[in-house]
Parts: sequence; structure tokens; C-alpha cells
Amino acid sequence: MPRTYNLCFLGFGNVNRTLARLLQDRAKELREKHDINFRITGVASRRLGWIADPNGLNPETCASGSSCGTGTPARDPRTTQPNLNSWLAAAKADVLFEATSLNVQTGQPAIGHIRAALAHGAHAITANKGPIVHAYRELRELAQSKGKKFLFESTVMDGVPIFSFFEAMPTIRPRAFHGILNSTTNVILSEMESGLSFDDALAKAQTLGIAETDATHDIDGWDAAVKTAALVNVLMDAPLKIEEVAREGIRDLTMPAVRNANRDGWPFKLVCRAKREGSRIVASVAPEKVLASSPMGKISGTSSYVYFETDIFPGLAITEENPGLYATAYGMLADLVRCLRA
Repeated sequence: MPRTYNLCFLGFGNVNRTLARLLQDRAKELREKHDINFRITGVASRRLGWIADPNGLNPETCASGSSCGTGTPARDPRTTQPNLNSWLAAAKADVLFEATSLNVQTGQPAIGHIRAALAHGAHAITANKGPIVHAYRELRELAQSKGKKFLFESTVMDGVPIFSFFEAMPTIRPRAFHGILNSTTNVILSEMESGLSFDDALAKAQTLGIAETDATHDIDGWDAAVKTAALVNVLMDAPLKIEEVAREGIRDLTMPAVRNANRDGWPFKLVCRAKREGSRIVASVAPEKVLASSPMGKISGTSSYVYFETDIFPGLAITEENPGLYATAYGMLADLVRCLRA
């Protein structure tokens, strides 16, 4: 009889709620093909508070986001770290799914969340890019010292297996990469190509739910820069800080310039680049004109693309076509299988 694992969700917005639904949908397959039984024993969010029950919360109501049953509430919903430790203990957590908001400058409080989970003795899986940029080595070494896994497949290109892809190719050394890793700017630029001003294109992306109400991280290149730094830190094994990524967003592009470039067959894209030069990494995010018939030139909507140059393979490309929330949630589910099968 396979063991039953206790799963805890920290942050219960779109990603973790979708993950809860996906876990319920795949429960039979996880049990029969991967020997994984699970129960949800902890959910924490600003709206729900801190809820824990080691006997299991109601999975259907958790997945709906409406409620998870009574469980054990937090003593004070305003507290974070002290409450987190007692919540993990009360839930008897085996795995933490961390999906709180990104803090570009510090990576907190997500770093503290993951640190606490590993110290508790739980595997830590995150969709938050901040810990990868600001504390990757520390958290990796802490996980190793505890005999646990710290995984983060959903942090770049949703659930596409970029990090695990390179794990399957031992001793491969990436030397450079370039690509399009921010879908919001793709949508805005596409709308500007059709004749909308920058402000109107941004407003439309916000109406469609593609851009946040405050889209600063996207349009000023922060999201793409964080993803670039995450790839460098993990795949190129180089401690690149976010401020070391030369960053320029799309805010200053005008509709005539964008429309004319597209007409001429060289559309603007927000391009991420990183390259090893001797002992250092040179990385950038900036709008570039790219050939319309090239792989990057064909990326539109919410699609993404990345091209790696390695010491063995001259070129390896990955394209993701218009993913949804289930793609991000799938990356976390795949990380769960990797954790527990290991």
C-alpha cells in the first residue's frame, strides 16, 4: 500500500487552486502509476487564513477556493513566520506548494517560506521566481542537507520542463541562450501592431486578464529579467543578481514605430539574452527587431520561446504555444512526482 503524503498550499490564488483541481483530476493516475496517495492537510492565504488538519481537508471545496473545512485556524492571521512553523507542524506537512507573490527586490517572504518548509522536513515546490534569483544556492544546499527536494519548474515558461530537461542531460554546459519569456509584452506589442496606442494596448491586455492591474513588472522588463537571472543561476551555475541584467522595457516604444517595424518584416519583441564570456555572464532584456520568419518573430500572444547554445549541442529550442493556468499548475504537479519518486 503506497504511503499517503500530506500536501500544503501556501498562497491560494489562481495557480494553487488550479493545482488542487489538477491533483484531484489526476489522483487515480498518481496512485496507480506512481504509487502516490495524497491528502490536502494545509491551506494558507490572506482570505482563508491559516488552516491545518492532518487528517485531511475537503479536497473539493479546497479546489473550488470557497472553503477547506474548519481545520485549525491561525492564532493571528497578520503573522507570517511564527505562524508558518506552527501551521506546517499542525498540518504534518510532507510537501509545501509555495505560490505567493513575487518580490523582485528581495525574494521575500517566499525565501523564508521555503526555508521553513525544508527545516520542517518537507519538500518545497515553488512557482515563485524570487527565491531562485536571490537564494538559490542557500536553499539548494539546505534541501540537500535535509534529504529533501527544492524544485521550481513552474517559475519559467509555466510547466514546460526547462530545468528538468537539463537534468536529463548530465554534464551538458549551456554557454548562452536567448528568447521571449514574457507573454504580456507579446500581447501588447501585437495590439500596437494592429494600430492601438501603448496605453490602449495595455488596457486591452488588462481587460483580457493577461496583464495585471499594475503591469510595471512586465512592461519595464522586470519579469523577463528575473526569469533570465533564474535560468543563468540554475542552468549556467552562475550567481547572477537581478541588477546585473541590463534591462529595458517596452514603455517607450510608439505605435508608429511598432507598426512600421512589423510592416517591414522586422517586428519588435522583448528579448532576453545571456552569454558566458570568460568567467562572467553578460545578460540583458530589451526590445529588439527580429526577422518575422525567424522562430522568435513567430512568437505571439501568450506563447514563449527559448534557444540554448551548449558545448555539445549547438542549438536546442523550446517553444510553448499559448499556455493557460493548467500549464503552470502542471509544472508543480510534475515536481511533486519527481520529489516523491526520488
